[in-house]
Amino acid sequence: MPLSPGLPPARRAGAVLAAPALVAAAHIAPAATWLPAVRRRFPRLAGVGHPVHVALTFDDGPDPESTPRFLDALEGLGVRATFFVLGDRVVRHPSVARETVRRGHELAVHGWSHDRPWLPAPADDVRALLRAADAVRELTGGHPLWYRPPYGILTSGRWAAARTAGLRPVLWTVWGRDWTAGATPASVRSAVTDGLRGGGTVLLHDTDGMSAPGCWRAALGALPGIVAGCREAGLSVGPLTDHGLPPAPAGRPATLRPGCHIG
Repeated sequence: MPLSPGLPPARRAGAVLAAPALVAAAHIAPAATWLPAVRRRFPRLAGVGHPVHVALTFDDGPDPESTPRFLDALEGLGVRATFFVLGDRVVRHPSVARETVRRGHELAVHGWSHDRPWLPAPADDVRALLRAADAVRELTGGHPLWYRPPYGILTSGRWAAARTAGLRPVLWTVWGRDWTAGATPASVRSAVTDGLRGGGTVLLHDTDGMSAPGCWRAALGALPGIVAGCREAGLSVGPLTDHGLPPAPAGRPATLRPGCHIG
């Protein structure tokens, strides 16, 4: 609605300044779900699933140095997991992503790149998420189901982009704080198990690409204890596909974009 020409200049100026602020607030407000107190009010978004199952998820890969070590560890433990991958890393390291799928794990979408969406850019959000979903679909032959935005920052634009791409946003109930330089296997295991309950979703990282150098070793070292603790509690551990979450609302399937070919 245009501003009334009869408004005093000061009020007109205030209205002009307020409009961008309202747009920015509407853009970033949904990202409050990053906060645990807010996220607990939305259990499906937090990844609360079947009460005797724990979903094990990893972010930020694939990484040719570290991801294969996680695949070996998971195979030794007899566990499958969900890997939230970045589209630009899938394109750079397709053999690692293929090996992840070959070993029975699930690929989900973490975005095209690991950026922070502070400014509203809905068209860019849709393009980037479709491009990432296309990269996963071309590699696996199937449409991915889940989306976790970098840093868990789920803006209104990324909510809409996920719906367009036919992806369900899933955050986490517990994380290992495994991205810091001071993380150890013991600290990661403690951070996970202290808050983990049946139906929970665990967030770890299979790479240090966005974190402190070498910190992935702490998550890798914590895996046997985390899995053992779940099993001792009578909980199974597996990917999100086994977690009992509902599918995404109907949206437009991702379609391959030029320049997204995976070698």
